[in-house]
Amino acid sequence: MTSSTVSGATAKSRSRRSRVLGRLVFLSPGLTYLIILMLIPLALVISYAFFRRGRFGGVIYELTGENFTRLLDPIYLDVVLDSLKLATAATVIALLVGYPTAYVIAQLPAKWKTVALVAIVLPFWTNFLVRIYAWIVLLSGPGLVNTALGKLGLGPFEFLYNQGTIVTGLIYSYLPLMVLPLYAAIEKLDPQLREASANLGARPARTFASVTLPLTLPGVVTGCMFVFVPSFGNFVIPELLGGGRSIMVGNLIRDQFLKARDWPFGSALTLALLAVLIVLLLLQAWSSRRA
Repeated sequence: MTSSTVSGATAKSRSRRSRVLGRLVFLSPGLTYLIILMLIPLALVISYAFFRRGRFGGVIYELTGENFTRLLDPIYLDVVLDSLKLATAATVIALLVGYPTAYVIAQLPAKWKTVALVAIVLPFWTNFLVRIYAWIVLLSGPGLVNTALGKLGLGPFEFLYNQGTIVTGLIYSYLPLMVLPLYAAIEKLDPQLREASANLGARPARTFASVTLPLTLPGVVTGCMFVFVPSFGNFVIPELLGGGRSIMVGNLIRDQFLKARDWPFGSALTLALLAVLIVLLLLQAWSSRRA
């Protein structure tokens, strides 16, 4: 091997190390963020789920699987079923409202599309808690809605502190997360496909069922996931609009960590919620691959 060949290999090795070092420098802020705020807390949650609760709270480092068997307790299963029911209702209604909204926006002229999309995301410019408290102001006993109904000789009605109000709050909070992916899916749909369907004699309903809906299914799945996941784990809306009468999984996890100080069982609940999220992500990825 000649000296020129050795020096060339050394230069390539130095160049490769420099590229790797440069990438690590640029990736280090993001990696540090992920390690400190995601991987370490997740590792703690996973490990705590397999230990026992201390007599006065905290963690006793003795391995056990009872935290997972407690998930099958009928009390907790009822909470999970209630959460599923409320989150599913919010997701289905958001889809029924969001799909025609996204469809109409996609048909607007370009300048009005921008206006409509800004209107859709406008609520996100206000703090989440402020928006939820605004609903309390509107729907409370002496609120604006009951005041207006009183002038018509109706009411007063008790709008707050029931499951219907919780679903309303969930829909209001997460409807933009349904509309935006649906709009993106409908916007990239080739209009000539619908025109071809119409030219072949299909009615609008048949064109929608055979062309529009199947081709926008990834947007439907993504929107449903974006609404269902935060609705399933939400604890602020059931607390404020439901008055604490309906407990969802999010409330249960919060109570285990902050009130019961049962961190191992709270960790097991968190892992169960994470498993649901992973299943939904796999479903969304499968739907995207088939599109």
